[in-house]
This record gives sequence, C-alpha cells and structure tokens, in this order.
Amino acid sequence: MATYTAEQMARRDKSPWTRVQVILAPIQFLAFMVSFVLVARYLLTGEGYAIANISVLIKIALLWAITITGMIWEKEIFGHYFMAPQFFWEDVGNAVAMLFHNLYFVAQWLGWSNQAVMTVMLVAYCTYLINCAQFVVKGIQAGRERRALANQLRH
Repeated sequence: MATYTAEQMARRDKSPWTRVQVILAPIQFLAFMVSFVLVARYLLTGEGYAIANISVLIKIALLWAITITGMIWEKEIFGHYFMAPQFFWEDVGNAVAMLFHNLYFVAQWLGWSNQAVMTVMLVAYCTYLINCAQFVVKGIQAGRERRALANQLRH
C-alpha cells in the first residue's frame, strides 16, 4: 500500500505539523543518545543518577511532544488521530514506546530502586529505537513515492 495519495502528499507538504515533526525528531534522537549514555553510565558506575533522571524526563517530554503533534499531523493528513492504516505499525510501535517510557513514573511511584528505574529506561529506549527505525523506513518510502509522483507529473 502506498503511504500517500497525491492529495495526502500535497496536504503533508503544506502542513506546518510536517515541519514540527521534522524538527522534533532529530532533537528527540539527540536527547535519546545523551540520556542513553547517562543512564548506562549510572547503571555501570552508580554515578550520576540525578543527571540521568533529568535526561530521562527530557526524553519523555520530547516523546510526548512528538506523539501529540504527530497525532495532529496524522489527523490532518489521513483523517485519523491515531492508527491510520498507512501508519498502523508505526503507531503500534509508538504506543509500545510510550507505555515503556511512562513506566518510569509508575516505577518511581512504586518506590523501585534507582537501578530498577534506570533498567526500565534502558528497555524503554530499546522500544524507542525500534519505533525510530520504523519511522526512518517510512520516511525513505515516502521519499521514493514523492520522486515517483514527481516523475509521473513530468511525463
């Protein structure tokens, strides 16, 4: 199934939410990389829990921001806030990543050890990486579709 019809591609190109997603995605990835290093450092050395915690909160906030703006984008382009057929598996991946990232708050509330909380975040970061890869593949596919559509319009 093609990701976009010509009309959806036009809406995508005109949408300010497309630009928001393009800006937020690399910022979130950078936050992930920094936080991953800080969480791993804490788990390996026992040092830097406070800064690792701050980085986790920033990463979770960015995940929420990209998810909410992505839902608005998906509604604008496909008419669904979530689980549009064209992004079903990416949305499933996002839901799993959101669940695991937000387990951080449950673990904190339940009083889990710092080690356990940061281990939860390592698992959450693995779910994020899988979901990130899904969106990268979808972006590559959309680029191919854009070029094919442009070639069709030229001929």
